[in-house]
Amino acid sequence: MKLLHLYHDIMNLYGDYANILCLKRMLEKNGEEAGIDRVSLSEDAILDEYDFIFVGSGTEKNQKVVLADFLKYRDQLKAYIASGKPLLMTGNSFEMLGKMITDGSGKSYDGLGLYDFTVTEERGRRYTADIIAKTDFLDQPLVGFINKSSMVDGVKAPMDTVTFGIGNKDGEMTEGVLDKHFYGTHITGPVLEKNPHFLCYIAGLILKKSPDDKPLAYEKKGYENTLRKLSERIN
Repeated sequence: MKLLHLYHDIMNLYGDYANILCLKRMLEKNGEEAGIDRVSLSEDAILDEYDFIFVGSGTEKNQKVVLADFLKYRDQLKAYIASGKPLLMTGNSFEMLGKMITDGSGKSYDGLGLYDFTVTEERGRRYTADIIAKTDFLDQPLVGFINKSSMVDGVKAPMDTVTFGIGNKDGEMTEGVLDKHFYGTHITGPVLEKNPHFLCYIAGLILKKSPDDKPLAYEKKGYENTLRKLSERIN
């Protein structure tokens, strides 16, 4: 199994590297050899060679630096997503796949244009919140944390519905973007480590079967405790 961590050194806030490490561990526990290639700025990757691709969250400044380089992957990413292979982008990384990002000073940057949504960053303001969100592809909700300065407008197919926390923009309780097995979400934490059922789901996509070796008891307990504590705050 070949896993790709794109921009591992510059898009790696909130311990996001743990997403790909825990996925590698689960694949190996299920009898597969799994290697991680780490590719960053001014390097090149052939995306269709990989079974899974991950891009983590970065600062607003680093996101713009990466965007200038990321544009070279536009056609490859479009084909990769269309093929149905799993791609996970967390934090503000998935914002780069929209039409445009406008920063807090009003400067605009062309995105990859794979989707019609637009992103607007607000100067001097951040949106932070714990989150509970339900998806159509998981039996249990997701938990995690969001820390962003952006509003995302025009997402036609969100990844989840927020029951506690904040969505893509003010007044909207849907979050992220979903396309086949492309999962874009502002949820960090890291999201696969905090949600072992999501980790199992992604591993199952790569293995093309349900994993035989499931998450450890303490991982499940950690998720259950987090969900319980956040649920108590709803009321």
